[in-house]
Amino acid sequence: MRPRAYKGLVAAITAASAMTLPVISATAASAEPDPKAFSQSVKAPAVKRHLERLQQIAAANGGIRASGTPGHEASVAYVAGKLREAGYRVTLQEFEFPFFREVTRSVLDRVSPGAKSYVRNTDFRTMTYSGSGNATAAVQGVDLVLPPSPTPSSTSGCEASDFAGFTRGNIALIQRGTCNFQVKAELAQAAGASGVIIFNEGQPGEGPNDRRILLSGTLNEPTTHIPVVGTTFAVGNELAAAGTTVTLTTNTESDPHRKTRNVIADSRWGDPDKVVMLGSHLDSVTEGPGINDNGSGSAGVLETALKANVLPTKNKLRFAFWGAEELGLLGSEHYVGALSAEEKAKIKLYLNFDMIASPNHVFGIYDGDDSDATGAPAGPAGSDKIEKLFETYFKVLGQPYTGTDFTGRSDYGPFIAVGIPAGGLFTGAEGVKSAAEAARFGGEAGVAYDKCYHQACDTIANINDKALAVNTGAIATAAFVYAYSADLPGGGAPASSRPGAGGGGLGDDHDHGGVPM
Repeated sequence: MRPRAYKGLVAAITAASAMTLPVISATAASAEPDPKAFSQSVKAPAVKRHLERLQQIAAANGGIRASGTPGHEASVAYVAGKLREAGYRVTLQEFEFPFFREVTRSVLDRVSPGAKSYVRNTDFRTMTYSGSGNATAAVQGVDLVLPPSPTPSSTSGCEASDFAGFTRGNIALIQRGTCNFQVKAELAQAAGASGVIIFNEGQPGEGPNDRRILLSGTLNEPTTHIPVVGTTFAVGNELAAAGTTVTLTTNTESDPHRKTRNVIADSRWGDPDKVVMLGSHLDSVTEGPGINDNGSGSAGVLETALKANVLPTKNKLRFAFWGAEELGLLGSEHYVGALSAEEKAKIKLYLNFDMIASPNHVFGIYDGDDSDATGAPAGPAGSDKIEKLFETYFKVLGQPYTGTDFTGRSDYGPFIAVGIPAGGLFTGAEGVKSAAEAARFGGEAGVAYDKCYHQACDTIANINDKALAVNTGAIATAAFVYAYSADLPGGGAPASSRPGAGGGGLGDDHDHGGVPM
């Protein structure tokens, strides 16, 4: 981070916290900590070196770091080793999960009317936990709303009655909407479909609200044995034409009993009854090395942890690096699910950092108070205070920022579901940057925030250095402020549970697709 950014970071810490904060010394806990010393110790080049190491790990392990593969195990070893060297108490929390990967590339070709090959990861994408198969058959629409209604309304494929009259052996064409993808696929399979194509619903919108872009998602578990893919609205609308025949091929592997691990690191300082928790997912998808998604968040959190190890904090810092996020937040769900009520009550807040260096980025802050009045409701009490802290940081640095919908579809989801206040940062995924966003943040309108999202090109070359530096500063700011704060957002036992809601693109974290659509 450049000197001006350091200066802004220190100012942000001062502005965000009215307290006098205890020069940082590993030997003298009684000395007065200096926020400037801490902010200058968390340097973007060091974060970049962690990313370079994750890239090397992927290159040595088939180009990926997905949970359940040697690349992820090597990533876990690297992160855990660094944290142990820094003096943290490190726990490797093992859990079982349903592994999935594509063995060979999927194919979607129109046979008639007129031959046409669709482009994988541009026009269509295999859904996680799709079965394998090779089908050439007629396409049959299932309760489609074409042209689409002005606002989302489709219930296509959500009830068994939608498949009345469906011809066994045909390929089911289903529209996004109302129920999750698993329901649609299982009902199609039960009706005798030889394959399933689920396309986006079709409503135009800016950035995250555009329901025409490529639809990605998961079926949540390997319960189907037929091919299931998602497509753009344009592709689905084209395939809905009468007399359409396609070839749909997928070759996938599922293992319901694969094992992976979370990395949990506790500081030796601070009140164990007042835990300030920061996290990011460490796994990539099986299609690429995952250096932005989410090596970027993991590297920022890791470097903050390594420099915070000597802080004699008032509250206990805990850092988490989740496994199997890409298959549906499975690592964070396992962690939260294993906590007792007493342990949950000790966690006063959770901060999540997922994709903090997208090449065509915006600076997104989770909308904890629902001030944007878009999508999901406000988070648990205290989430609004976290949002305000990050807003203060960006204001002091003179950087623009925007809200991103608090859907629960990254690893903060399991925390807000049990009432723990949360917040964090996100720079955009497969959603398309609007002209208004390009005017505010720079970059290119009409192009995805991350063109390499969930692809082999998500390498070290896919990192935006400015976004990485600015957001790393934000992570360090939040860690420092909350490590010493006497007034934490989560003041007591968790509030009532709050489920997440649906979405896609920038405002909806990862499009895992297992929630109502």
